[in-house]
Amino acid sequence: MTSNGSEPRHALIVGVTGITGYSLARHLLESGWQVSGISRTPPKDLPTLTPISVDVTDRASTIAALGGHKPTHVFFCSWLRQDTEAENCRVNGGMLRNVLDALAEHKQSVKHVALTTGLKHYLGPFEAYGTIKPETPFREDQPRLKYENFYYTQEDILFECAERDGFTWSVHRPHSVIGFAVGNAMNMGMTLAVYGTICKETGRPFIFPGSPEQYQAVTDVTDARILARHLQWASTTPAAANQALNIVNGDQFRWRRMWTVVAHALGVEPAEYPGRPTPLETYNVGAAATWKEIAAKYKLAFDDINTLVSWWHTDADLGRTMETFTDMSKSRRLGFLDYQQTDYSFIDLFDELRARKVIPSL
Repeated sequence: MTSNGSEPRHALIVGVTGITGYSLARHLLESGWQVSGISRTPPKDLPTLTPISVDVTDRASTIAALGGHKPTHVFFCSWLRQDTEAENCRVNGGMLRNVLDALAEHKQSVKHVALTTGLKHYLGPFEAYGTIKPETPFREDQPRLKYENFYYTQEDILFECAERDGFTWSVHRPHSVIGFAVGNAMNMGMTLAVYGTICKETGRPFIFPGSPEQYQAVTDVTDARILARHLQWASTTPAAANQALNIVNGDQFRWRRMWTVVAHALGVEPAEYPGRPTPLETYNVGAAATWKEIAAKYKLAFDDINTLVSWWHTDADLGRTMETFTDMSKSRRLGFLDYQQTDYSFIDLFDELRARKVIPSL
C-alpha cells in the first residue's frame, strides 16, 4: 500500500522519450507512481524512472526484457513510420503484441492498458489521407473507414489481449500533440519553433505553410500535458474502462489567428498568407546548414535539424483540405473536465525550448 492507503501503481510506458510518453512519465512520477519506461535511449532528466532499453520490434528481446516486470498499468505511446500502410500494420501491430505477450506471464498484475492513436482513425492512413471527409466534430462512435489502418490493427490486438488476460483498456485519440520531445516523427510544435527561428535569423517571411482550408477553418490540437492527465484519468476511473476517447485541449481556433500567436511567441512577424500552401519540406530545402550556423552562434543543444523537425508531418497536418476538429463530449460525460488554452500550449513549449537551449532566447 502507498502512504495514502491506495494500491501501489506501477506504470510501464512504451515510448518514454516521445512527446506523449515523456510528458506522461513526468506527470506520473510527480503524482507518486513508480514508472518504468521503454526506449532505445533512456531520458537523462528523469532520474527516478526505471529505464528499459529494448527494441520492441524484436519479439524475443522484448519477452526477455519484460519477463521480470509486473506493471499495474501499461501505456503504449510508440510507433514507427513505414513506407506502406501494410507495413505500418505489420510493424506497429507487432510491437504492441510483443509487449502484451511479454507481460502475459504476469497477467494478474496488469490491470489496465492504454493505447494512444490519433485522428487518422477518422481521416485514414497517409496513403489515403482525407480521401473521405468525415463529419465534424469527430465522434468516437463514427465507423471505421474502409482503408487498411494500423490504428485499427492495434485496437484489434488490444481487444484480443484484454479478453485473453483480463485487463481493462482505453484508446486515446489526440489531435496534433504539442509538447517537448527530440527525435520525434510527429512534432508540430518543435517544427514550427525551428522554422520561426530560421525565419527570424535569416529575414525570410514566416509564412503559414498550409492550405486555405486549414488557415480558415475551425481546428484544435492536444497539449501533451492534458493528454498525460487524460491517460492517467482513464486508466484509474472505472467509468472510462473499455472506452475509446477523443482528447483535445477543449478550445477551438483558426490558424489565421493562431499563426500570429505563434509568430509573436517566437519573436518573428507573421507574413501575409499567400492563399496557397507553401510546404515546409520544400521551403526549407538547405535549412540544415543554416541551422548548424544558428546552433553554433547561440550555443544550442542540437545542431542537427533532422533530430528536431518533422517537415513532412507538419505539412500533412496543416495541408489538409477539410475541416478537422474533435468532439470531447464523451470524456466530459464520464468525468474528465480538464481544459488547456491552446495559445499557451505553444507559448509554454517555446519557453521550455529556450530553457533547454533548443532554440535561442528572445
